[in-house]
Amino acid sequence: MAEGRIFRPVIEAEKCRTCQLCLGRCPTEWDLHAGPKEDQMKALLYPVNILERPSDQSSRLPVCQQACPIHQDTRGYAALIAQGKRQEALDLVRKDNPLPAVCGYICHHPCEAACLSSRLNEAIPLRLLKRFIAEEDLKTESRLAPFKIIKKARILIVGSGPAGLTAAHDLASLGYPVTIFESLPVLGGMLRVGIPAFRLPREILDKEIERIRQRGVEMQTRKTFFCQDITKNLKRLGFRAAFLAMGAHQSRRLSIPGERLAGVWGGVEFLRKFNLGQKISLGARVIVLGGGNVALDCARAALRLGAKEVRILYRRSLNEMPAIPEEIAAARKEGIEFLFLSMPMGITKSKNNQLKMDCLKTILSEADAGGRRQPVPQPGSEFSLWANSIISAIGQEVSRNISGELEVRTNGTLKIHPQTGHTSVKGVFAGGDVVTGPGWAIEAIAAGKKGAAAIHEFLS
Repeated sequence: MAEGRIFRPVIEAEKCRTCQLCLGRCPTEWDLHAGPKEDQMKALLYPVNILERPSDQSSRLPVCQQACPIHQDTRGYAALIAQGKRQEALDLVRKDNPLPAVCGYICHHPCEAACLSSRLNEAIPLRLLKRFIAEEDLKTESRLAPFKIIKKARILIVGSGPAGLTAAHDLASLGYPVTIFESLPVLGGMLRVGIPAFRLPREILDKEIERIRQRGVEMQTRKTFFCQDITKNLKRLGFRAAFLAMGAHQSRRLSIPGERLAGVWGGVEFLRKFNLGQKISLGARVIVLGGGNVALDCARAALRLGAKEVRILYRRSLNEMPAIPEEIAAARKEGIEFLFLSMPMGITKSKNNQLKMDCLKTILSEADAGGRRQPVPQPGSEFSLWANSIISAIGQEVSRNISGELEVRTNGTLKIHPQTGHTSVKGVFAGGDVVTGPGWAIEAIAAGKKGAAAIHEFLS
């Protein structure tokens, strides 16, 4: 949008991102002559946003849609909701996302960070809008008709997390017979065993998985697929192609003395036991190491297991925490204490089974090439903390038992073709955390969509 000769906004098609912000807040409704130019509404609405257009002129998406890993039509469903067309809005969301209610709860909503409305007041609450229409629909008992099978090639999906569920859904929609193998006793992958029910209600997850099952996807739990002889195993089971989406289900090690002592937990393993309802005894005082959502989930879960004092120790400052801000706020509201610019150096155990963690204070270095400031331990700043249990949630890793024909990186993740997701084995594709390491659910959904499209092209 730019100012025309008659002092009215006009559309410049080669620059417009079709965000439709101009329709709701047209500057002609304001006194364009009142005050200095920088205070006028037109100065907020048009010059800056046009100048910030990406250099890639082939991109015609609004900034919010471009920011979404699956390029969800955010402005489309928001506009439909505003018009009272909730079912049409949900249909539009489901066109790209088979897990809308899940994303409505846990997505880190990069679309809102890019929203142009934040320049004027605050971003459109796109995640909550999606959650609203998806939850409303899940209250109904309606069943979805299965997709018609028109293909003969059977496809195997290994893992039932967001990447696997999405790939299965999209391939079923293309007419393929699809089967999911899940080694755990429950479906959902890290959505189930990595995210607590207080953040993602189980009935929401159950219903969304059931909707995918209704579409004709076969799902088997306690079913382990061995990748060592993957070509032979696929042929024996009668599958023409496979999508590997096993996730990253191991905690990264601390690499400090004492991390193997009783009472020291890995964050991923702790959450798995918690989410499966297994018995856990932590004691009254708990320390959690890390600054991501897993660390916050561990800390909040510890409170629900009866801990009286829970502290989170993080090497950097609050500004560097990768956790979603609203999750940090929720943890603080529940009484969890944060210790910033501190790092563990070693753990010992006393005679009465108390854990002592020796720590150092840190300062942050100048930003590196990647823009991240590194924590630098400060000699002479030693201090100690006592706890009954320590939970290390500093990161996740892929299981190292993937070998054989599949080519892997030094960190255990699978090597794939960057455009197609094809592994080193013909007909075997992969995506999600098993390729990238731990990431956001919406990124795993994008990987599932990409894998499904690549498998369809391969089989075609």
